Amino acid sequence: MRQDIKQFINGEWVSSHSGKTLDVINPATEEVMGQIAAGNKQDVDDAVVAAKKVYVKFRNTSLEERKALLERIADEYENRKEDLIDVMTDELGSPIEKSESVHYQMGLNHFREASKAIDSIQFEERRGDDLVVKEAIGVAGLVTPWNFPTNQTSLKLAGAFAAGSPVVLKPSEETPFAAIILAEIFEKAGVPKGVFNLVNGDGQSVGDPLSSHPDVRMMSFTGSGPTGRKIMENSAKDFKKVSLELGGKSPLVVLDDVDIEKAAKGAVAKFVQNTGQVCTAATRTLVPESIKDEFIAAAKKAIENVKVGNPREEGQDTGPVVSKKQFDTVQSYIQKGIDEGATLLHGGVGKPEGLEKGYFVKPTLFTDVTNDMTIAQEEIFGPVGTIITYKDLDEAIEIANDTIYGLAAYVYGNDKDKVREVSKLLEAGTVEINDAGRQPNLPFGGYKQSGIGREWGDYGIEEFLEVKAIPGYYK
Repeated sequence: MRQDIKQFINGEWVSSHSGKTLDVINPATEEVMGQIAAGNKQDVDDAVVAAKKVYVKFRNTSLEERKALLERIADEYENRKEDLIDVMTDELGSPIEKSESVHYQMGLNHFREASKAIDSIQFEERRGDDLVVKEAIGVAGLVTPWNFPTNQTSLKLAGAFAAGSPVVLKPSEETPFAAIILAEIFEKAGVPKGVFNLVNGDGQSVGDPLSSHPDVRMMSFTGSGPTGRKIMENSAKDFKKVSLELGGKSPLVVLDDVDIEKAAKGAVAKFVQNTGQVCTAATRTLVPESIKDEFIAAAKKAIENVKVGNPREEGQDTGPVVSKKQFDTVQSYIQKGIDEGATLLHGGVGKPEGLEKGYFVKPTLFTDVTNDMTIAQEEIFGPVGTIITYKDLDEAIEIANDTIYGLAAYVYGNDKDKVREVSKLLEAGTVEINDAGRQPNLPFGGYKQSGIGREWGDYGIEEFLEVKAIPGYYK
């Protein structure tokens, strides 16, 4: 069992003022896998003081120094590859192959990309006799979610370090150990004392005092809408800058000229990946009525082939959801879909056969869904998908955009002009065409209630910068 019961503040591993600990549960076994410190306001105060002391010095480091720092971090991150894969498999329940190909790799990509992206930002711009400067905003508070322990954490840290902002990080108390390994990586890579500070604990005891702290100038948060709203409220008291990446209910628009079997397989993959615990999961598949029957048959075949099991065993597509609370939430949504009259094509309530221990969920797909149903409007955050039919393209666009969210959307089709037309009409921060994937240099963020601001690459660095005009600088 892991015993990581100290905070990392001002370059030192120190005891928490609370003297208390929190248990971390392995979702595949339902057993305690370790303990972390239960931080409090005093820990947050210490961390913010440490960051504030080094802010000006770190802000004024050269771009070359910050690029070199990010490269050293990435090199040391690679040295800890096996440790990161191992811990994410246990704390998140991610299948071990996905822990490597997705979680580990995405974290590494953000540090490498930030180092390159520095060159694309004009930190100083001459306009006649005047100067426009972009400089680090100040101490940044980072609050990260449990579903991507390295990706969401690394993209924020990489952006802040590239900009020159010191940080205080509060990772999720449900998947904290990857962040602890990151702290060890930063220590080894020579991140200056005070530039990175880690305070573990829950939202009330650590997140609230962090977002309310008067010396924190920016809050960057990824997670649920209600928590994002609370962070905005706390930050509004002293007008902190806020960057939020929140929920999604992403549509996947299938056009009538697709390879049906390939599209159905891709659609299923997009809502079962990471056990459905993905803000960008394509949980609403919009299918033309003309190919409905063929598509449903192909989707049934695809979801029947999804392998759910012990994340330590190779060949698994999905593992458990992260906690008992999340398991109960997903079960309630599946039951709600049944109660509201959707047709259960595959899956359902309860655990998969042979997986009675662990928070395992049956990959579930509903048909005969209308967009006003709860399962089509609310974010479930589990491996649950819906198929909704449409008559024509205008109706497809209307259904796709009929949501409070706008984080991601997807289009499948062979007619390039039509696919491009649809992609521009969808209200989402990212619209992926035909499984194109996404590069780490593209901006990431949402429309509507999916968030404020953008992350990844140069856009992520910009979030941590303030703009200063200096008239007469060259006179």
